[in-house]
Amino acid sequence: MLTFDIPAWGLLVIKNVVFDFNGTLAVDGRLVPGVAERLNALARHVRVHVLTADTFGTVEAACREVNCAVTVLPENPIGPEKKRLVEKLGAAETAAFGNGANDAPMLATAGLSVAVIGGEGAAVETLTLADVVVGDINNGLDLLLKPGRLVATLRR
Repeated sequence: MLTFDIPAWGLLVIKNVVFDFNGTLAVDGRLVPGVAERLNALARHVRVHVLTADTFGTVEAACREVNCAVTVLPENPIGPEKKRLVEKLGAAETAAFGNGANDAPMLATAGLSVAVIGGEGAAVETLTLADVVVGDINNGLDLLLKPGRLVATLRR
């Protein structure tokens, strides 16, 4: 469990972190360098979930060394499925990371939402629903691994 006391935001308790795969953790089906190590460090504190339509068919191999639960979702539409998983986990205690339009429903639902602008860019709808926007997934992961960063970003 991760706990953040954010001035004028309140106490944020995170037990689960849900990630989109392609465009968020990976580019062209391959994990961004540095992501596996950070995900494993994060998994010491929370449950890590990776959700994907697995466009490139690489998620299982890419996440083999990562302590996470991988869920391959049926084709379209996957946005509602991502939202349902966040709700099932407990939305208030779940952080969600994504970049695509199909990530918008889970970002709107999660207790903490992070939009990632990576190699694929990010959908405008997803950006507008996020609590935080980062230009790189490793910086996004460090928001949770180095809690002073998240507090500095969200305090009012």
